[in-house]
Amino acid sequence: MEDLLDLYALPFDPKRPVVCADERPYQLLADVLPPLPPEPDQPRRIDHEYERRGTCNLFAFFQPLAAWRHFVVTERRTAVDFARQMKDLVDEHFPDAEVIRVVVDNLNTHTPAALYAAFPPAEARRLTQKLEFHYTPKHGSWLNQVEIELAVLARACLGRRLPDREAVRSEVGAYERERNERHATVHWRFTTDTARIKFEHRYPS
Repeated sequence: MEDLLDLYALPFDPKRPVVCADERPYQLLADVLPPLPPEPDQPRRIDHEYERRGTCNLFAFFQPLAAWRHFVVTERRTAVDFARQMKDLVDEHFPDAEVIRVVVDNLNTHTPAALYAAFPPAEARRLTQKLEFHYTPKHGSWLNQVEIELAVLARACLGRRLPDREAVRSEVGAYERERNERHATVHWRFTTDTARIKFEHRYPS
């Protein structure tokens, strides 16, 4: 825990960005009957019946100190999918960084081994040299700031029925652009000193 809290306390460094990453499944649902449009003094009405259209996965990346977030909608979330997202972080989003410090949870795909599963050894090694993984503790995924951003996203545009991945991409893309343009971010206040007080019982006396 203190590793992450000390990491969050560091000043902004474009050469060593801190990027919080996570993924989230999303269920695709379609209306069976078309919704009724809103009328004066009457909101839009949706029938309770819906059709299941499977699921998709949402990769989320959040750099709090730069007020930047990025979302990618994929069919699934395998180790290879994760590796491809890490490659995009290195080559597309932060090409000038010396090292990207990535905050992730302990999912078994969140390891350098995923890169070796997806790319030839030389390419995997090139990428792992640019990535520095920092893991949330067990039962401590709330320490990953991207969880807050995902909660805001869910309230903003994922609380209604979206029938396919293209619809999800459209909604999420609009959210991403609006939040990035407003430079919206998380003001993190939970520090190492606070943790030592809050979780005093966890430390040896």
